[in-house]
Amino acid sequence: MTQSKRADLGKDPQRVSGMFDQVAAGYDRTNTAMTFGNDALWRAATTRAVAPERGERILDLAAGTASSSASIAMSGADVVAADFSPGMLAEGKRRHGHLKNLSFVEADAMNLPFADDEFDAVTMSYGLRNVQQPKKALAELFRVTKPGGRLVVNEFSTPPGKAFRSLYRFYNAQVLPRVARVAGTNGDAYDYLNESIKDWPDQRTLSAWLREAGWTDVAYRNLSFGIVALHRATKPVKPATPKKPATPKKPTTPKKPTKATKQA
Repeated sequence: MTQSKRADLGKDPQRVSGMFDQVAAGYDRTNTAMTFGNDALWRAATTRAVAPERGERILDLAAGTASSSASIAMSGADVVAADFSPGMLAEGKRRHGHLKNLSFVEADAMNLPFADDEFDAVTMSYGLRNVQQPKKALAELFRVTKPGGRLVVNEFSTPPGKAFRSLYRFYNAQVLPRVARVAGTNGDAYDYLNESIKDWPDQRTLSAWLREAGWTDVAYRNLSFGIVALHRATKPVKPATPKKPATPKKPTTPKKPTKATKQA
């Protein structure tokens, strides 16, 4: 692989977006093949963690072909599927555009086109490591979330077991690109995937980034032995504006008793 195809987290986002445009049509099929069907289990776990409710407004960032967005929309929540790849969004619209409570927005994770405190919950699956400045993306997600709102980030991570971690890295480096090519997808994109996973920080580091961005109640749990980790957090509720203390009244001078009062 040439150096230009490696997962340099500081590379031009346009190139990463273009790479995903190329694999959009076969993206879901390839993911199912290379994860042995675990992608559906991970998607279900993410939806449960988001805990969507009817009437809520939820942002699914890095939505890709909107499979996760559609899963969340089934709850009746108003879901916005956002991604920086127009090819992915086009494929998502083709598959899930019939859902009335699902909309599609092309968006840069580092500069989201949404108002402050707009969403009841925000989620991002397998996309944070593709952002040029992931900490800035976490700050943007914080900005657009309502106080008390929820964050769920599902991302490839570091298996804690040494033996399984070695096996996993071998699979990513040697097997995964071949599976992608057999499935009819651009193998170079999955070479990139392997590199991006290998260069990505572990669960504790990402948890620290969440706290740094202002999120509270930060926690995570590993899925499939730590191949991916499901991170959860909450945007703290703004403290109530303290009321100004009441101005104490000046003591009044007692009136002198009148003659009538004296006689009584």
